[in-house]
Amino acid sequence: MSRILFVCTGNICRSPTAEGVFRRLVEQAGFKELVFIDSAGTHDGQVGSPPDRRAQLAAAARGYDLSGQQAREVRMEDFEYFDFVLAMDSNNFTALAQKCPPALRGKIAMFMDFSERFADKDVPDPYFGGLDGFEQVLDRVEDAAHGLLRHLFDERYLPPAGTAGKRNSR
Repeated sequence: MSRILFVCTGNICRSPTAEGVFRRLVEQAGFKELVFIDSAGTHDGQVGSPPDRRAQLAAAARGYDLSGQQAREVRMEDFEYFDFVLAMDSNNFTALAQKCPPALRGKIAMFMDFSERFADKDVPDPYFGGLDGFEQVLDRVEDAAHGLLRHLFDERYLPPAGTAGKRNSR
């Protein structure tokens, strides 16, 4: 099983969006049982809160459900448990690297490193803007999520497409 953690600042806008988008993508690919997906924040100011209403509205308009999520802060055990700890921006990356034990820092990456369409490595924080910011987040997250899924296939974290649930006959 591959374990993916998406991380933004408060875990109410960008990382829950990435969690919801990637979860649906993985389910559609038939790998629901092979990938554990979660999200968290680098700060504890929103712990227990649902995703931002605007994030939920923008996501729902594209068919993603974020309503069951609840904000939490990154925990030390997350660095051990998750295979990928994916930061939404460079500030999140720095905060994660400072908190993470040195031996596990290789698990931290920028989520947008998996993007094929966007050169900017940050998913901009839409919190203080309007709905268009949440749409931009979704555009970036959808692209990077597809790239992440391809990476999991290419690096053999997942079996080839179409083989989920099939046993090896050897």
